[in-house]
Amino acid sequence: MFSLFSTSTTNESIKLYNSASKKAEVFRPFKKGQVTIYSCGPTVYDHIHIGNLRAYLLPDLLQRLFLYHGYTVKLTINFTDFGHLSDDGDAGEDKMMKGMKRDGYPITMDAMREFATPFIESFKRDNAAFGNLPATYYTRASDYVREQIKLVETLMQKGYAYETSDGVYFDIAKFPKYGVLGNVDIEKMKAGARVEVNPEKRHPADFALWKKAPLGWKSTWGTGFPGWHIECTAMAFATLGKQVDVHTGGEDLKYTHHNAEIAQAECVTGKSYVHYWLHNAHVTIENEKLAKSAGNGLRLMELSAKGYTALEYRYWLLQSHYRSGANFSFTALDAAKQALTRLQRFVYFDLEGVKPTRLSAVYEARITDAMGNDLDTPAALAALWDLVKDERVTPGEKLATIIAADSLLSLGLSLHPDEGKAMLGYVAENELPEEIVGLIDEREAARVARNWPEADRLRELITAKGYSLEDTAEGPKVSRL
Repeated sequence: MFSLFSTSTTNESIKLYNSASKKAEVFRPFKKGQVTIYSCGPTVYDHIHIGNLRAYLLPDLLQRLFLYHGYTVKLTINFTDFGHLSDDGDAGEDKMMKGMKRDGYPITMDAMREFATPFIESFKRDNAAFGNLPATYYTRASDYVREQIKLVETLMQKGYAYETSDGVYFDIAKFPKYGVLGNVDIEKMKAGARVEVNPEKRHPADFALWKKAPLGWKSTWGTGFPGWHIECTAMAFATLGKQVDVHTGGEDLKYTHHNAEIAQAECVTGKSYVHYWLHNAHVTIENEKLAKSAGNGLRLMELSAKGYTALEYRYWLLQSHYRSGANFSFTALDAAKQALTRLQRFVYFDLEGVKPTRLSAVYEARITDAMGNDLDTPAALAALWDLVKDERVTPGEKLATIIAADSLLSLGLSLHPDEGKAMLGYVAENELPEEIVGLIDEREAARVARNWPEADRLRELITAKGYSLEDTAEGPKVSRL
């Protein structure tokens, strides 16, 4: 794969919308030239669906943008393989145990690890097929229980937590900053608004750091398991350090999960935990949120079975800004498929044999400015299309600039030409069956003789045998159906 990266680390070139300040801010990392990103990963009781992928498109676009500007990047994506209760707070059934019962697993700690592993591997495959760079660290929550217990012990020692008959809770009254994300007004929260009142909690918004249970790990407070929120703090600390440049996640996480992370981390260290909080909007289908629990989550493999590629879905997502809602439909995906195919054909056929030269300064600036403006992917795509159509730009400059753009967008536009043609399904003549080659030759003869009915009949015959034929300026191109 080609790649063209800038060596610039000009801070002013990147602005990100910070959910904490509710405004776009110039990006400045904690350490010069280095960026750390933590992205809340899936709870691995099932395969991820196409809506989940939007949450991992966001850190991928960030990673690509920072790499393009010459930064060293470390990205952590975690896997929650225990402790995520069904109401996302401190009550309800553990989602992992619910999934284990569904699939007939015994309820043991060893079985829970075994149950989670195929879903972790499934995530990694989908993430790669979707065009995302791999994370620097993939972390399983169950591998960091010792670190989680130590954090809870520290919070207890510092007076930020208290023990009850069912667990250990963080006392939000001790952290006045609680609720900075999502404008959470803890004074207006009503006990029992979402779950049955726990009379031992000092405030209804106090959240669990440890839940006592017959199954789990041993601790000072008895057998049990860490709370969902402390998992991410421990894994971020262990892999990225006590301060993180950018933390991402779905917009639903900011109200409880991310506010809890801030409280825990900053009370342990006395320092700012995360500089920039970025949250993506959800994907809906028929205006309802895609969710595993709702049973309406399409998977990438289901799109593939319907004739769509992961990159075509990625292109569809890139047409909307990550903070804007996106309502999925197959009609919209068809349009995205057509547009991306046109781009890919332009690169691998219209520019066939062209060597990349220098970047087009105008279009490289337009594309990088768009991405540096809080990841404005719709504007970046618009600039890319303008580049393709601009006859003032030489073919070599176009190809070089498209390759550079693809390092930011990952749309399959910077592959080796043979790989690009194979991706489009085109088959070289020496790889075609003799029968198909003969039919193509017959059709060409019919076309030269302007025998259009015979040419159409032969095209239909080729299609019936599993191949699609496209007439181009360089001759017929054949792909498998």
